[in-house]
Amino acid sequence: MRNLRNIRYNSWNPSTDLNGEIITSTCWDPAKDEVLCTFGPSEQDGNIRLVRISEHVRPSSIDIECQDVASWDAPSPNPDLAVDRVVNSHHFSDNLTTCLVLEGGDIVVVQESETLTPQDGVHIEIMGSIDEGITAASWSPDEELLAVATKANTVVFMSRSFDGITDMTMTTNDLKASKHVSVGWGKKETQFQGRGAKALRDPTIPEKVDQGVLNPDDDGSTIISWRGDGAYVAINSIEPGIRRVIRVYSRDGVLDSVSEPVDGMDGALSWRPSGNLVAGVQRLEDRVDVIFFERNGLRHGQFSLRPPEDRSLTKDRIRLEWNSDSTVLAVTLDDRIQLWSVSNYQWYLKQEILTHKQLHCLTWHPEKPLRFASAISGKLLLAEYIFEITRGSLTPPYDYGAIVVVDGKTIKITPFRTASVPPPMSLFELKASSPIIDVVFSPANTFMAILHQLGVSVYEWKVQALRSVTPSLVGSLAFTKDITGVDYTPLQITVTENSVVHCLGFEEGPVIQSHPFDRTTGEFSSNTSIFAGSMFGFVRLTQAGSTDVLVQDCLGRLHGVVNQQDELYSVRLPAQLPWSEVIDLAGNVIAIGLSRIGHLYANSRLLMKNCTSFLVTPAHLIVTTTNHLVKFIHLVDADNLEIPPDDPENDERCRNIERGARLVTAMPTYMSLVLQMPRGNLETIYPRAMVVAGIRQLIDAKDYRRAYSYCRTQRVDMNILYDHRPLQFLANVGLFLGQLRDVSYIDLFLSSLRNEDVTQTMYRDTKGVKNQESSEVTSNAVNGGSVNGSSLQGSSKVNTICDAVLSHLHSHKLKDHDTLQNIITANVCKVPPAYEDGLSVVSTLLQQDEQLAEKAVEHICFLADVNTLYDEALGLYHLDLALQVAQQSQRDPREYLPFIQNLHQLPELRRNFAIDDHLGRHEKALTHLYSIQAHKEAQDYTVKHALYAAALKMYRYDQPNLTILTGLYATYLESKSRFREAGLTHESLQDYTAATRCYRAAGTSCWRECLFTAQQQSPPLAPDALTDLATTLAEALYEAKDYASAATIHLDHLNSLKSAIPCLCKGYLFADAMRLAAQRGRPELLASAVDPGLADALSSSTEFFADCKAQLRAQVPRIAELRRKAAEDPLGFYEGERSGAAGGGDIPDDVSVAASSRVSTSASLFTRYTGKGGAGSVGTAGTGVSRATSKNRKREEKKRARGRKGTVYEEEYLVNSARRLVDRVEAARPDVQRLVFGLARRGMHERARALEGLAAEVTDACRVAVNEVFVVPDKNRGAEEGRDEEEDWRPMGADAVLYENLEAAWRKQEPPVITGLERLSLLGS
Repeated sequence: MRNLRNIRYNSWNPSTDLNGEIITSTCWDPAKDEVLCTFGPSEQDGNIRLVRISEHVRPSSIDIECQDVASWDAPSPNPDLAVDRVVNSHHFSDNLTTCLVLEGGDIVVVQESETLTPQDGVHIEIMGSIDEGITAASWSPDEELLAVATKANTVVFMSRSFDGITDMTMTTNDLKASKHVSVGWGKKETQFQGRGAKALRDPTIPEKVDQGVLNPDDDGSTIISWRGDGAYVAINSIEPGIRRVIRVYSRDGVLDSVSEPVDGMDGALSWRPSGNLVAGVQRLEDRVDVIFFERNGLRHGQFSLRPPEDRSLTKDRIRLEWNSDSTVLAVTLDDRIQLWSVSNYQWYLKQEILTHKQLHCLTWHPEKPLRFASAISGKLLLAEYIFEITRGSLTPPYDYGAIVVVDGKTIKITPFRTASVPPPMSLFELKASSPIIDVVFSPANTFMAILHQLGVSVYEWKVQALRSVTPSLVGSLAFTKDITGVDYTPLQITVTENSVVHCLGFEEGPVIQSHPFDRTTGEFSSNTSIFAGSMFGFVRLTQAGSTDVLVQDCLGRLHGVVNQQDELYSVRLPAQLPWSEVIDLAGNVIAIGLSRIGHLYANSRLLMKNCTSFLVTPAHLIVTTTNHLVKFIHLVDADNLEIPPDDPENDERCRNIERGARLVTAMPTYMSLVLQMPRGNLETIYPRAMVVAGIRQLIDAKDYRRAYSYCRTQRVDMNILYDHRPLQFLANVGLFLGQLRDVSYIDLFLSSLRNEDVTQTMYRDTKGVKNQESSEVTSNAVNGGSVNGSSLQGSSKVNTICDAVLSHLHSHKLKDHDTLQNIITANVCKVPPAYEDGLSVVSTLLQQDEQLAEKAVEHICFLADVNTLYDEALGLYHLDLALQVAQQSQRDPREYLPFIQNLHQLPELRRNFAIDDHLGRHEKALTHLYSIQAHKEAQDYTVKHALYAAALKMYRYDQPNLTILTGLYATYLESKSRFREAGLTHESLQDYTAATRCYRAAGTSCWRECLFTAQQQSPPLAPDALTDLATTLAEALYEAKDYASAATIHLDHLNSLKSAIPCLCKGYLFADAMRLAAQRGRPELLASAVDPGLADALSSSTEFFADCKAQLRAQVPRIAELRRKAAEDPLGFYEGERSGAAGGGDIPDDVSVAASSRVSTSASLFTRYTGKGGAGSVGTAGTGVSRATSKNRKREEKKRARGRKGTVYEEEYLVNSARRLVDRVEAARPDVQRLVFGLARRGMHERARALEGLAAEVTDACRVAVNEVFVVPDKNRGAEEGRDEEEDWRPMGADAVLYENLEAAWRKQEPPVITGLERLSLLGS
């Protein structure tokens, strides 16, 4: 689909002092991008003159400079050769050397100096000579070998230093080297021709076998051509008296193959650099063909050259030259150059350049594939082309997908919006009067202008019934000699919407001509022209309504020439970029340009370095990359253009494509993209980014019908129809339903709804513009607001939409079948489904139209589980409806018919009870029993299904039955071990015996209730039994360490002061113990009971503080030591000893503190304590055993909990132990204070003083430990590292345990609180 378009053209006329000499050879200096030409020798002058031609780009012009390099006499060394001839010239850029091979046999090397003036210090030397003479010579592509064919039918290979490597003799025996067996690839004979006798002929035997008959006009020339990799070389020469043959030699000089005989084969030869084809020429009686050979010498296809209309090609000297990337084959004739390209095995004539004079040679640039220099009689032609797809507008509604392919005088037009016609076919074909140079569309696709060698033709694009038809000719303009002159060369064309054609051509320099025309009459007005300076090509305009004409110069600047005045734009590109477009975003102009090496620019900003093609639509900049991805860049300011990452799985702006695919055109109206593969076939895709963007635009325009259609055909979640504009949707539900019309479409939409905002998940707007409407609806839903009068409080999105649809459907006065079907669907699709509402609609229909009701039943059974619907229908107590639903199921009628018949025979309330009991709705069934006064059955039903709460509520005003139910409930609670509630229930029934039993079983928390109900029993409980009960409760409270409650029972219920005082002392309640001893007049108990209690408490407290002191002395220094080791050598701390241990010195220096790769096999912080190997095993993925298992995690969690010494978890264990110790000391402080006070009251001052000192010492040690152990880490460090790990990678399995351990260390921990012990001044402390 690509055409060749000129982007640079210049010519140089030799000065008059050359006496009309012609250019005999040309070669490129790729390092300086200059051409070296030779003049002479000639019959008049035997000198050879070497000149260097260079172009200088200036803001206002492109000037050509000629510098003489050297000149010398070159008389013919062979008497049979009157005038010597330059057979080959080649320049070596690395040492500024030019090598000339002369026909007389001399090989001359011209060594230039490195100064600014090449002629200074030029060294000319004849490196060698071949006496027999030279017919052809060529350097290998790697510039290491020179292949020379001599007049003695020999081939000589020389090295770069011109040392002979090998030489071969071309003899007739070479023709036996290849035994050609052709199977007829690509031949007509091998194609299927029907069942006739002709089809029975052996296709491998051709009807006519060529004998290699020589063309009578053969010039007898020899041509050498290398393969692109330099491994093989082909030599086309005449085997005297036999035929013309192509010999293929290897780099070592070994004959590899010879070509099969071909009648009329000419001397032209060029090996395609990619290596698959060797091109030659065959002259037949009625035509001239370019033929192709494989390396083995067999024919492989051909195409016919197209002669000029005024003559044949019989006498033309034809030469072939492939360009460096094998995309263009240049065919040079006597007065023109034809540039051919191939796609899908079809050859296209892309350009025909008229030279008007004899063409001597053509040389392609070795590094710029489409730049060449051509020597013509009287001048040197320099030109450069690019491959560009000629496409129409991409702006809706003018995005017809118009593509034009140039083939000589024919253009093939395909509007892809009308028909996807694969090349080489097309939908329309138009012919011009001469070979076509350029084709262009106007910005809005109104006009199509064709530039050919003789003039301009303008066509108008026609559309009928949304389909493109053949364009109609508006007018034609012929170039006349009095205006253009003989030397005028048209190059490019553009046409505007206001009917003006601008043509860029070359006379003595670039010229832009303006040709206004009348679209009604087709007449062209008088033209005006301006000097183009360094401008080289028109720039495509994306804006459809634009009438501007922009031209880019060789410095990347943009010029406006619409009024034939050079107006310089403020935006520019960094350099000359062959592919460029200009976008106007509401006055913000952005120039997009692509360089030859794949750099894509927006103005002067480099967007990417791996772009292969791009398109610009009103919404996106679409690019393809060398990573075989197509990317969509939202069009915003040039500085804010965001390149999506290479993540096609998660980003809709990125998509995988076939390797080497290029963009052809885009049709935003159809949301499609056309790509061309390297072999030439086309593929139309519907990228998610374009589809979703198009659907959003259709929703904004309230075109729900087309939006729904694209969602359906492109498999886009239909929730976007609501989520993109929720308020708009709810306000236009009637419009939405009216546009869809089809009942099945509405059902499909309703059934696709779910409670998820797809604009925030799968179809998130990557442009960065937040959907304010969607967030507003979300906020209203959270706050209980309303949308369009419909409250969203407590309502999900699905229910909101279904309610809105139901509201609109119910507003219809006449409800047909389609409306009722949608009503049923809207009810069933709610969350949870409103089966009852849907079945109610069916129930209503059963009374009106049974046939319609039957269809409704079929529909609702299709939407939901039929068994669920059967239960719901039964729950409506509508047996006929339940029967209709059951008939749609797979149930056996013997199952449900008897059941329904039995229900028909029951009274209404009893039937309702049976239905609810069958459906498991027990509470509702209980209400029916209550209604029919079946109290005994209701009590049994309550016990059976544990419906006590509902039954008690129901019988709250029926005291007799309430009492029975309460007793049953108490028994139920007791059976479930809910003794406290059971005791309360029995107590409410005044069953104190059972209440006492339940309270006693409830444990120590109900000891007061238990003693109360025991004393309320009737008949009263025996004194011994009451004493046993109180004693049992006191002992249980003592064991539960509720010493105050146990003392209360001993004092109040057992009347035992002697037992109560030890209990109070055990609970450190010394003040109460001494008060009771004094109150009851028992002072002797102070010495016998209180003092021993004080002694016991002092002993236990002293032991406790001693243990705490020892623990602090052991753990705090150890924690400090561990932290010091971790700070000094974290790798040694977490990974093990780095010295002293076996293999410790072999730890690699790339061990990371945090494992940053899931596939890393190097050591990391998380690998030491999870491996199973020895010193060399780190338990990574290389062991073949996965650590990400629950078993390993549990094992590691046990290690962490133990905190064994020497493990990485030791510090965490010790810190937690210190925290618990401080908490215990703080909790013991009130008891210690009461103990010290009690000792002082009993005169035990020394003991009190000792205890107080010990407690103060431990408290101070705890304060020190808190300050040393619980150091708050750096907040920023913890946050940053935690965030990085969370974003990059989180370990799994056993590694996760260590990660959590370190994360806990980094996380801020509040230190425990320790308060000081209040000392008694009486003790003098």
